[in-house]
Amino acid sequence: MLSFKPAYVLALLVACSSVVAEPAKSFDAATAFGARPSIGDMSLSPDGKSVAYIAPTNGQGSVLIIRKLDGNDPPRRALFSDGKPFRLQGCGWISAERLVCVVYALVKDAAVGLLPVSRILAVNSDGSNPRELSTRTNEFSRGFNLYGGGVVDWLPDEDGSILMARRYLPDDHLGSHLGSKAEGLGVDKIDTRTLAVKHVESANSDAIQYFSDGHGTIRIMATGTKRAGYQDTGIIHYSYRLNGSREWRALADYNVVDRSGMDIYAVDRDLNVAYGFKKKDGRRALYSVTLDAALHEELIYERADVDVDDLIHIGRRQHVVGASYDLETPQAAYFEPTVKSLVGSLSKALPQSGLRVVEASADEQKMLIFSGSDHDPGVYYIFDRPAKQLQTFLVARNELEGVKFATMKPITYPASDGTSIPAYLTLPPGHEDAKGLPAIVMPHGGPSSRDSWGFDWLAQFYAARGFAVIQPNYRGSAGFGDAWFEKNGFRSWPIAIGDVLDAGRWLAREGIADPQKLAIVGWSYGGYAALQSAVVDSGVFKAVVAIAPVTDLGALKEESYYWSNYKLVSDFIGDGKQMHEGSPIEHVDKIKVPVLLFHGDFDRNVSVNQSKRMAARLTAAGGKCEFVEYPDLDHQLEDSAARAEMLRKSDEFLRKSLGM
Repeated sequence: MLSFKPAYVLALLVACSSVVAEPAKSFDAATAFGARPSIGDMSLSPDGKSVAYIAPTNGQGSVLIIRKLDGNDPPRRALFSDGKPFRLQGCGWISAERLVCVVYALVKDAAVGLLPVSRILAVNSDGSNPRELSTRTNEFSRGFNLYGGGVVDWLPDEDGSILMARRYLPDDHLGSHLGSKAEGLGVDKIDTRTLAVKHVESANSDAIQYFSDGHGTIRIMATGTKRAGYQDTGIIHYSYRLNGSREWRALADYNVVDRSGMDIYAVDRDLNVAYGFKKKDGRRALYSVTLDAALHEELIYERADVDVDDLIHIGRRQHVVGASYDLETPQAAYFEPTVKSLVGSLSKALPQSGLRVVEASADEQKMLIFSGSDHDPGVYYIFDRPAKQLQTFLVARNELEGVKFATMKPITYPASDGTSIPAYLTLPPGHEDAKGLPAIVMPHGGPSSRDSWGFDWLAQFYAARGFAVIQPNYRGSAGFGDAWFEKNGFRSWPIAIGDVLDAGRWLAREGIADPQKLAIVGWSYGGYAALQSAVVDSGVFKAVVAIAPVTDLGALKEESYYWSNYKLVSDFIGDGKQMHEGSPIEHVDKIKVPVLLFHGDFDRNVSVNQSKRMAARLTAAGGKCEFVEYPDLDHQLEDSAARAEMLRKSDEFLRKSLGM
């Protein structure tokens, strides 16, 4: 039975005894590129006088750092986590001196395997008065609460209180005032200092999300539906309330499987509308719908070439000011004239970069800005609007200061059927016109994802080591509409893998790559694509590096067997003969090149057994295979030392395999 005391979470996080990892004394490419970002999840206090950010320590550990912007006080630590098992995931300010943080852990259960556990904490900026905000369970609770909850409304007009979605479990402490029949997701107003609670929305066993108007009123509820066997259907029902009413009315439905219907994202109180995404001509577009009896829909923004990806928010109430999308580089469409003008002016000061407003003070006179590019890991700036001053603050990756980076060039190449495939080509710094280079095809993970222009530590490492790197957005990638998505990268694997192979063939045909020094490196689905490419055509790539790869489609299905999304996962992966044909582990005899596998044994995205079994099968078949397993690490291998070792070993492996 999985159990731990709630106090354990706080004790683990408040014992600030570790120090922030310092940059390496001398430059080593694997160590520098493998290091976790020196700053993560930076946020600006409501009074605009302080920032908070998460910095890495040893292993998977991290520390919450508070810095005053006036520079008079040294940085101080508010929380510390050693990553065993809890890790700091993100923090946000709820007052000028208090923050709410999310911590996350993977915990092993003998019956089910790895379980994801989250908890929500509040703490003062000096580390005092830590409080756990998640609902507590005890020996009378029916089950264990994996989900620690989430902030629905930061309530900027209140000092230290939030609206929080919390999951309740029935408590069979019968005959006592402690017992409760409440079950499901509800919303509570919580004073984070005293833990005084006011119930705002009763627990609902079907609820999966609530939406506030940014002023403390819940306007929309999302509920899920189940089929036989307590399996998710993939249909989300959205309900809304008229202004001043407590009655729920039907708003919209969304199907996560075929992405039909409207997927609600936000509420605007002043306009009395909800924003959501739905398909138009096979591509995702942004719509609004009025939250009155008419439910009038209006198209807000669409693209004829790509999906509209997300909303752009600004301010403590998360006011919607625009939408983002991805062409050759990330783009933004701003609807609010003042914000559009502001970002335009800042972009002139920071040209050739991807700029975004991270956060603003309550009066929006101070702003935290992040700017980065393909050849710049990024810098945080403080912008003073009244003074019109932009101050350089902190860099995102200390270890890479002074390093010369490669540029990431958007290109297209022809697939075997003539389709033009978008991709990014990164050439070694100073070798932009070179020919006959050692080269790597690096397919992205997902597969329902895509590569975008910007800093990529993995591609930059290999470029720094002299490799040309191409990252194809093969058919099956997300962001390009339904026709490009096909059935997804698993069910349409022959098309996706064909596009990946064609990327390698194009590099050789164009003379960019030496065909005898051409390799493939991939992570997650990218690792699957790397191995399956070697199965389909063993002559294109001379070496394979697969990080946390899928190797057996049938086994991937079964990894979700104990979860309510098992049927959805099963349908996504497919069935029939493609289960055998599309599994690299069933065709190890066709892989004729050396293979290097990396995998963490705490990976719940793709079980480490996928790599273990693949390595055993390849070795038994007489293939050349090396397997590196990382204890206690998950799918992302978020450990600087482990990542550095992975980069070093993969570089050595590629050089040896390619005869360099």
